[in-house]
Amino acid sequence: MNIVQKISSWQYTRYPWILLIIVSAGLVVLAHSFFQHYLYMPPCEQCVYIRFAFLCMTLGGILATINPKKNYFILPGYAFAFWGAIQGIMYSVKLARIHAAAHSDDPFGVQGCSTDPTYPFNLPLHIWAPDWFLPTGDCGFENSVIPDGVTLNSIQEYFINLYQDGWYLIPSQHFMSMADSTLLGFVVCFIVLLVLFTSKIITTVKNPK
Repeated sequence: MNIVQKISSWQYTRYPWILLIIVSAGLVVLAHSFFQHYLYMPPCEQCVYIRFAFLCMTLGGILATINPKKNYFILPGYAFAFWGAIQGIMYSVKLARIHAAAHSDDPFGVQGCSTDPTYPFNLPLHIWAPDWFLPTGDCGFENSVIPDGVTLNSIQEYFINLYQDGWYLIPSQHFMSMADSTLLGFVVCFIVLLVLFTSKIITTVKNPK
């Protein structure tokens, strides 16, 4: 069995799709539960769009996991996963540009951030689940906004101080903003999906059933 066949056979197992679900859904839960609620970092418009993109990938993983050997499950799974990854790349690039402008000397550079989101197909996600999908923060600034009367515990104080200059993968070095990190994640997912799907096409063409 050559490398293409090995990669192709891997996609017909549930492992890669379960991994996609865990990573995509896990990042959304982490953003909402830890950063938004525990550290009081309000999500911006592009941030909630990025959540939506990750959940589209999660849905794709769920569909494929039902039975990855059947095309009527795996093909819609690929469609949602690819669409989520592409949308996520676009949202992350836009947020990265806003972040760069917001932290520059260009007073006219910050555009594309609103508290009135518009989701694909006009889905009213911000109405159905406002705590998850209603933007309440400013794009490019991932700082904690602590409500009046809140007493922080020692762990909260530590992380809030750690991210006092905004969210970075390595806060002390200001290395990789949130937008850069999500962009990297979406690109990696897209590449993996592309490799899997390409191997599927090659093996299907060589071994039609």
